[in-house]
Amino acid sequence: MKVWVPHAHGVELMGALPPETTVEVLSGPDEPMPSAPDDVRFWVPPFLAGQDAAALAARFPRLEVVQLLSAGAEVWAGRLPEHITLCDARGVHDSSTAEWAMTAILGHLRSFPAFARAQARGEWAYAAHTPTDELAGKRVLIVGAGSIGTALAARLLPFEVSVTLVARRARPDEGVHGVAELPSLLPDADVVVLLVPLTDATRGLADAAFLAAMPDGALLVNAARGPVVDTAALLAETSSGRLGAALDVTDPEPLPADHPLWALPNVLITPHVGGSVHGLHRRAYALAGDQLRRFAKGEPLINTVADGY
Repeated sequence: MKVWVPHAHGVELMGALPPETTVEVLSGPDEPMPSAPDDVRFWVPPFLAGQDAAALAARFPRLEVVQLLSAGAEVWAGRLPEHITLCDARGVHDSSTAEWAMTAILGHLRSFPAFARAQARGEWAYAAHTPTDELAGKRVLIVGAGSIGTALAARLLPFEVSVTLVARRARPDEGVHGVAELPSLLPDADVVVLLVPLTDATRGLADAAFLAAMPDGALLVNAARGPVVDTAALLAETSSGRLGAALDVTDPEPLPADHPLWALPNVLITPHVGGSVHGLHRRAYALAGDQLRRFAKGEPLINTVADGY
């Protein structure tokens, strides 16, 4: 069985390979193929590969499994032939993305971006930026009750906050609310964290009405995908100073250098780095190796994607 992965060091990280398995490296869809693609049955594309990679899959006549290194699968969903199973990397990014969200929330509340700007000016900015806000006592609404959302909730609770989780459908036995309840939940949220996949249902979820329902001074944290938020509506709310935002993803992405969001003091922007930590490849390739062994044995794969989820 022929397997393609995007990194040479990933082969060792996958662990024991099934018998008669050949692993070759294709670092990107625009790179020369290491051999003819005719016999590739299991493919691990590059992290955050785009639509060109999804289109390339159609050239693999025997391809049966695409195992992503990312938790998001919006580029791939609906673009593969029906006989190919698409699997994402749910679980791999839980700790790193939850840590990013925690950092973004704490950094905003404790005015770290303002102090960083003051440091660059050589300014002791105590009087200008104190007292700061605090996390204790805040009400945090997490939209997306998957593995990353629950990982974030577990990290938030020791900070003496009230956490509310929202999913596509309510799960009363787990204390999880349904997305239809957002209009009644948003007005009571000091912090709203978006951790949903990008699908037809979530595109533009945080629109003008969504943002308007958030209370004055609230913080929107987007660690999902850029198009989940209406950028124009967010710009209106943040440029007025009514809301703050912490964004690891934007729409468009990358955000153009002249976009007004960059200049707002109440907006923190990072370049889609929530999952980009040293342990990413170790965890992601361990998952890929486990999936490959399942596939070789004819066992059910995990993390299969259907309808973008």
